[in-house]
Amino acid sequence: MKILYVCHRFPFPPKRGGKIRPFNMIRHLSRHHEVIVASVVRSDEEAALGNGIAAHCARYEMGRVYDSIQALKMIARLPTSSPSSLAYFHSPSLARRIRELLSSERFDLIFVHCSSAAQYVEHVQGIPKILDFGDMDSQKWLEYSRYKAFPLSLGYRLEGWKLEREERRLASRFDLCTATTRAEWEALQALGTGVATDWFPNGVDSDYFSPSAEAYDPDTIAFVGRMDYYPNQKCMFDFCAQTLPRLRARRPALKLLIVGADPSPAVRNLQSLPGVTVTGSVPDVRPYLWRSALMVAPLAIARGTQNKILESMAAGVPVVTSGIAAGGVDALPEKHLLVADTPEQVAEAVLRIVDNPADRSRLAAAGRARMLSHHDWTQSMHRLDKIIEKCLGAARPSRRAAIADNMAPSCQ
Repeated sequence: MKILYVCHRFPFPPKRGGKIRPFNMIRHLSRHHEVIVASVVRSDEEAALGNGIAAHCARYEMGRVYDSIQALKMIARLPTSSPSSLAYFHSPSLARRIRELLSSERFDLIFVHCSSAAQYVEHVQGIPKILDFGDMDSQKWLEYSRYKAFPLSLGYRLEGWKLEREERRLASRFDLCTATTRAEWEALQALGTGVATDWFPNGVDSDYFSPSAEAYDPDTIAFVGRMDYYPNQKCMFDFCAQTLPRLRARRPALKLLIVGADPSPAVRNLQSLPGVTVTGSVPDVRPYLWRSALMVAPLAIARGTQNKILESMAAGVPVVTSGIAAGGVDALPEKHLLVADTPEQVAEAVLRIVDNPADRSRLAAAGRARMLSHHDWTQSMHRLDKIIEKCLGAARPSRRAAIADNMAPSCQ
């Protein structure tokens, strides 16, 4: 089968949430099918690194965009009914190349990851199309509006409303739509498009994120995540202001590692606090996880699956997280991870782990076992195969037999 795979961030290297999910889909589908990848790149460095996708697909197309120009496009859409965020991911050169591909080659399936990339193929007809929303971005913007001061709060709310309407319209132009978690799927269903929907979870590379034999430091805890991302920033601002002082009052030697790329100046300023280190970008996050007694992620804003939680649990490092973030992980509170929402609850959960090596060991083993059994990419991709079969099964009768023959290898 020949598949055109379009996504909003170039999916290599898979080192951030928006790239990990599409990369694993592309790698899986390419084992039995011809996959052509199309996406945008934002710098020469990203384009150079992105060439590594060649080992995992048949071909790929890049559309170069520039942040300054994309920002102007977003501003131009503010007074219109069109979401500004879609402008951020639009490349005229990529749109032109996708049109050329579709006019000159025959595709059996078009797969799109993220609603922001759906604009490139929304008008295509006669080819089965799947839109993987991943997370429902409109709900994320609406959530942001609760934490921003006026007038920014109004801007985020308007963008959320516009994007929700656009998600509903885009979904109606595809044959099947998917999401990352059951909660995101329910939000997708609530759009009421009448289009078939389903969901399949994110996985984790449990071989790469495996436990270390080296001893951890009971006085070190970590947070891992991109630090140019507002939910991660807010999480650490709140944690350092409200929870860390409680922890250091009872355990003065406790240290916090904030590990993640592109920290803002405000995030970097956190390292002026006693015990706090802000690393910035690191070549490998695993040594920081392995050194830590636990990974703390009491996120107030969280949509879909937090890959940082999956990776930490797979690495045998216990997690203390919020209820909203835990909702995107197929794991049970107390058994596989600890859930806490108030600063007092978070502090008690952290101290419970650092003060009790036996409890830490139990959570570490149970968390990794849960990742192996419930967040394995192989199982998730098997679910994806079934979703694709369902979409192709609803294709026009004139195409159904040929498509089924081409699909056969991945259904074995």
